[in-house]
Amino acid sequence: MAIRRIVTPPNPTLRKPAHKVKSFGEPLQRLIDDMIETMRAAPGVGLAAPQIDVGQRVIVVEYAEGSEEADSEVKPKLYAMVNPEILRTTRETSVGQEACLSLPGYIGEVERFEGVTIRAQDRHGRPIRMKAKGWLARIFQHEIDHLNGVLYIDRASQIWRVEEADQAQGVPVV
Repeated sequence: MAIRRIVTPPNPTLRKPAHKVKSFGEPLQRLIDDMIETMRAAPGVGLAAPQIDVGQRVIVVEYAEGSEEADSEVKPKLYAMVNPEILRTTRETSVGQEACLSLPGYIGEVERFEGVTIRAQDRHGRPIRMKAKGWLARIFQHEIDHLNGVLYIDRASQIWRVEEADQAQGVPVV
């Protein structure tokens, strides 16, 4: 496993739709392992392959509801998804603060669906279908946007620059 460099604009991979994964061999397994290590080292709660300059439809997410609390003992769950797509959304939306590993030093207010149903494949090509709500749904929407060449700043109603100390105040970085 290796920590990969997280790219920032104007890297063109961030703005191109990623390609569907068709091969689930060793190169994909190594990519997923590297993405997990990179996300954890950053540290972040999600990472999409385009963020490490790989134009493939792969995301990793590690998060647990309630884990943002300072005294939380909730163990995060790790998700590695290949070719994810959002099948359904709730009607309800909410505005929340988002940050991104590819846009360090900024936070924005973004409206997202409160819940999503996702279809994907696991790292071995087996089908996955899951529902997510709240912050987990927000993270999945953020990461799947990356696969479509969309950054959270494209959806933000407000963006501001923050200091590292402010960013550590509880906005999950994806």
